[in-house]
Amino acid sequence: MVSDAYERAKSGLTRLFGRRASDEAAEEELQSTYEELDRARTVGDAEAQAVVQARLRQRLEGLFQEDPGAAEELARLLSELAPDASRTFVNLVSGGVNHGPVFQGSPIHGDVHFHVPPAPSSAAGQPARPDQVPVVTEPFSNRTAELGTLQTRLGALAGGSGSVGVDVLFGPPGVGKSAMAWRCAEKVKGHFPDGQLYVDFAALRDQATPLTGPGGDVSEALAMCLRSLPGGELGIPDSLLDRTNLFRSRTADLRILLVLDDVNQPAQVRALIPKGAGSAVLATSQGRIGELAVQGGARLVRVKPLDTHGGLELLKDRCGPEAVEAEPEAARRLVELCDGLPVALLVVAARLDDESLSMAELAAELDDEAGRLAGLALDGEESSVSAVLGPSYRLLPPDAARLYRLLGWLPFGLFDAGVAAVAAGVDPGSAKRLLGVLAKASLVEKMRDDRYRMHDLVRLHARECAADEEPQTEQTALTQRVGTHYLVLSAFADRALRRERLRIADLDDLLRDAHDPFARASGPSPLEWLNAERSAILAVLREIVRHELYTLAWRLAEAFSVLFLYHRYLRAWTETLELGIKAAEAAIAVAETAGETDEEATAVGARLRSLLSRPLLDLGENDRAGEQLEGAVALAEATDRLALQASVQEFLGRYLDVVAPTEAAGAYRRSLELNERAGETRGAALATFFLGCALDAGGDHAEAMDLLRRAQRDLEDRAEPDRRMAARVKAAIGVVHGNLGDTGQAIHDLREAIRELSEVADGMQYEAQARVRLADVAQREGGHEELVRDCLGRAADIYEALGNQRLVEELRQRLSDLDR
Repeated sequence: MVSDAYERAKSGLTRLFGRRASDEAAEEELQSTYEELDRARTVGDAEAQAVVQARLRQRLEGLFQEDPGAAEELARLLSELAPDASRTFVNLVSGGVNHGPVFQGSPIHGDVHFHVPPAPSSAAGQPARPDQVPVVTEPFSNRTAELGTLQTRLGALAGGSGSVGVDVLFGPPGVGKSAMAWRCAEKVKGHFPDGQLYVDFAALRDQATPLTGPGGDVSEALAMCLRSLPGGELGIPDSLLDRTNLFRSRTADLRILLVLDDVNQPAQVRALIPKGAGSAVLATSQGRIGELAVQGGARLVRVKPLDTHGGLELLKDRCGPEAVEAEPEAARRLVELCDGLPVALLVVAARLDDESLSMAELAAELDDEAGRLAGLALDGEESSVSAVLGPSYRLLPPDAARLYRLLGWLPFGLFDAGVAAVAAGVDPGSAKRLLGVLAKASLVEKMRDDRYRMHDLVRLHARECAADEEPQTEQTALTQRVGTHYLVLSAFADRALRRERLRIADLDDLLRDAHDPFARASGPSPLEWLNAERSAILAVLREIVRHELYTLAWRLAEAFSVLFLYHRYLRAWTETLELGIKAAEAAIAVAETAGETDEEATAVGARLRSLLSRPLLDLGENDRAGEQLEGAVALAEATDRLALQASVQEFLGRYLDVVAPTEAAGAYRRSLELNERAGETRGAALATFFLGCALDAGGDHAEAMDLLRRAQRDLEDRAEPDRRMAARVKAAIGVVHGNLGDTGQAIHDLREAIRELSEVADGMQYEAQARVRLADVAQREGGHEELVRDCLGRAADIYEALGNQRLVEELRQRLSDLDR
């Protein structure tokens, strides 16, 4: 049955769209659009929905430009159809401008709006001195006594006490622990000549899932620090124990300061205590971690809310001493109402600075507000924060208030203007303007890399406001917008890094009109951007799956996985792929329920399962890797994609190299055949290479040589030669020469391969492999003792820099055996 409400809506929209066309044409356009949108929703295709919605927005924008009266008609129509709708939707249409409806076009996905920190550069092979502790951007003139004590203690340690100091600042949220730690780090910078490292455990907990296992955040924190220390960032060990040992080794001769924010477990501090004498750790925590004091010798420093004097000093910094001295009693009352919490006092100061309120008037307002909101405090939050934030929020302009609410729904607290723009569905220029309004109200803080930070307590308040005032569907819509934004940027980064990588998702329509920030010469490095945003992308990916935006989820998982081909964050890689697989399976189930087949989701399921075998093998979970590959083979064969089937067989061969070497050649032959049928020349060259290596290992050296020479030609003769893979093939050819007894040619080829691998990106681990193989050939021949020593020593140095302690110990033992 068709309801009267539906008929009214249909009639009104037809009238609106027909202002510049016939009613018949408008009705046909709306019906077609509705059917297209309904199909996309049925199968969970978020991208198709986004395309339809963007087209409608553009249609409305053009209509408003041609016919200004259309905006008023739409406003009347909304009032008739949804009189109780939140002002959010009206702001979305009107742009949030109070003096008349204006339509803002949707933001353009695909741009980076913050300064991406470059990878640590080096001079003469030495890494840059790390200086990672955030700068304090707000005035900081209080806590003089506490800071003085900390500075004296850290200075004494650095002055040659021979020990490593550990201090933990603890206190309630919003009390200023982080700001105090950051300020102290700034003051004592000269005492730590080897730099300052910073870890935010709150951000790492945003990544935590059962997949990361116990100590997952500690393991990732160690990896972050190791990448900034001498020795390089490639090949960080997988296990927590190995990372801890390597961290101690690398810090043994350094004098550094580690600032660890928001720790909640003693292990997070203990694992990150450097070994170098004169180093120090300065941690912050909401709880009193007494175990550190009892077993670890840490000094616990309670950070209390500001007393009256400290609170007044903060108000003087922000409002001027004259304002405080003119109303001393009212100023004291404001400090009392804020419970001495700096986060609340900063909001109060912002209001005093921006409005024509006296301190007495604001104190009277908050006195009443505190009574009304005392029972409405957020979990774990002082009621004073709600009391302060409530009226400040209500005084925001409608468009800024809407952005504030929506930012509370982001699954992370650090973001740039581009993310804020897509979260609110406005253009980046408007987003920057609105963020300026929020920053002026001290509801967000602008960081020095052009990103914005929202304090955890403020985020909680914003989230509560969003839950109360936004439509129920808005959080899913926001997740879709932000997820699409990250998909576009991840896809551009993926293509910039690996143009020839096999991909299942067809994103041409999505990327065609988007801006590619990595294409311009002055743009950020795609790998550095992915690395900087990895925690945000992973958090968004989880939200996308939770909101059942399945197509968007597996597409983002596929594009994002390129990061892990360069930085092997094995747990994060595993979770990313498992989320993508879960989404693909759900998309297939939705299609089957509708009596359809989702071939693309089936194909991506095979692709992601085969990729998942790689981190699982590296983690030693061989049985799980085999299960994933078994499923990948079945799914790939259910499609007609020969290139996909070939890729899955290659991954199967690499798995069999580990668990059943005699069976690997069969998988590589199938991969080669399928690649050739598909016309995939690079895939065929890679399969030929792996097949040649498998045959050589099995004793068939002659056929192995023929295959490897063919693979080398194919890789070198491409329009864009693959130098890294060609050098790996050359090393394999050298090994075959050695197995055939041609030692001179083997040494020549392996030397050439080592030289070429030393000159290409991501060639270190393969250079080390080639050096070990050269040492094997030379040692077997005899008479090349110095060459053997040189190769084993240099390979051990590389593996030590890569963090592979097992291989380092094996090679050092071989060197020791040579001296016997």
